[in-house]
Amino acid sequence: MKQLYKYMINRFVGPFFMTFFITVFVLLMQFLWKYLDEFVGKGLDGEVIAELMLYAISSLIPLALPLSMLLASIMTFGDLGENNELLAMKAAGISLTRIMRPLIFLSVFVSLFAFYFANDVMPVTNRKFAALLLSIRYQKPELIVKDGVFSNEIDGYSIKVGRKSKKTDKLYNIMIYDHTKNEGNTSVTVADSGIMKMSEDKKFMVLTLFAGEAYTDQEPNPRRRNNEYPFRRDKFSKEVLITPIKGMDFKRKDESSVGNFYKALSLRQLSSSADSMAKELNKRRTDFSVKLNYLSPLTREVVSYARTDSSVTSKLAMDEYVDVDSILNHMNRNVKMDIVSQALRNARSNKRSLQQAKDDLDLRTKWLNKYWVEWHRKFTLSLACLIFFFIGAPLGAIIRKGGLGMPLVISIVLFIFYYIISMTGEKMSREGVGHIWEGMWFSSLLFLPAGIFLTYKAANDSVILNIDAYAEIFRKLNPFKKKKKKDEEEEPKQHENPLTGQ
Repeated sequence: MKQLYKYMINRFVGPFFMTFFITVFVLLMQFLWKYLDEFVGKGLDGEVIAELMLYAISSLIPLALPLSMLLASIMTFGDLGENNELLAMKAAGISLTRIMRPLIFLSVFVSLFAFYFANDVMPVTNRKFAALLLSIRYQKPELIVKDGVFSNEIDGYSIKVGRKSKKTDKLYNIMIYDHTKNEGNTSVTVADSGIMKMSEDKKFMVLTLFAGEAYTDQEPNPRRRNNEYPFRRDKFSKEVLITPIKGMDFKRKDESSVGNFYKALSLRQLSSSADSMAKELNKRRTDFSVKLNYLSPLTREVVSYARTDSSVTSKLAMDEYVDVDSILNHMNRNVKMDIVSQALRNARSNKRSLQQAKDDLDLRTKWLNKYWVEWHRKFTLSLACLIFFFIGAPLGAIIRKGGLGMPLVISIVLFIFYYIISMTGEKMSREGVGHIWEGMWFSSLLFLPAGIFLTYKAANDSVILNIDAYAEIFRKLNPFKKKKKKDEEEEPKQHENPLTGQ
């Protein structure tokens, strides 16, 4: 049996790692497609991009492990069934559950590793990833000069280029407006051609101009009464313009700038943060409830006016019932209109306050739900590795097809189904529809019994999982096949000879 267990582990490990790297690569391509606009034109070093990819891969591992486990188990048992190895093992008296035993322990180990990775490693990498991505977003794009368009990426200058040579990167028909003094378009430089480069430290822009002129407006002479505005013109054959630029050098943000990011917290930190947020949320609800005045705006205005009216003050006490209609009847029409108008304004103000408070409480509730969703996700993704093994192993024994053909199709269909259910439950949990654990664990509670059922039926060679049995039932129920059989039985009677009876 030890040799059999080693054999099963060796047959499983190869497809598992192969499918794992393929899955990570596919998910990484999706990540690059999502954040491609963040990197283009930023002039990032290869080390920064490689570091970002490493953090991204670490965040994709818990999602890639369940799919790899599903695909590898289907491929392994499908290949064993296709080569009749499973049949030989069963003929030797070894049950399917005993064949699966070493891989069950291996899938449990993978599930525990996925949980450890999601709880201890991912929070660190997610924090570093968020800080690095924030630094990239604050990074200014490189100086990209387009033909016939003014560029304002250099602080204090506006540059326009007629055309740019693709072979030599030389610029032609250059026009530069100097706005460093904040005096408008008082200084302009035109040149026939030029070359633009950045210093190695990316702190200065060096622009070499050829065959051009510089025009600068001069201050008018106050002694002259006419409206003359003189300017200065300087011609040059070559001029070098060195301008400091800010924000082009890459500056890393500190990890503390990420704040209390829920994806960068462990289980204990998530529970502590969620409890603090829940207490703050309850405190806000209580404070807002206390501030509510249970008297209507109209009643409050009438009582306020009644306290200033000597004719009704004697009838009014704090602990007595206030008859609003009786007090209003003793007032003239103008006073009534003022009271009603003020009450309407107060009612509208209260309505706005209620709506703002509701929006604030809803936002805080959704943000609190994200913490609990992340808390449950660490368990559900880890358990999914074990669930998908119990689904993939019996399915592989049933379909008896190895390779990447049929197993890949079945794995993708099952994983998409699982992913849709998981995302639907997660969204419902974030929105506060039902209990959070119901939405987060619904997919696991749906697939776990299915995996146990498939394993039980495959281990007992149940007819319910025999595809040929279903095909035979379908052939019996096929009405066209019955009609064809009936015509074949009646066909000899139609050609019978009436004289001989043959």
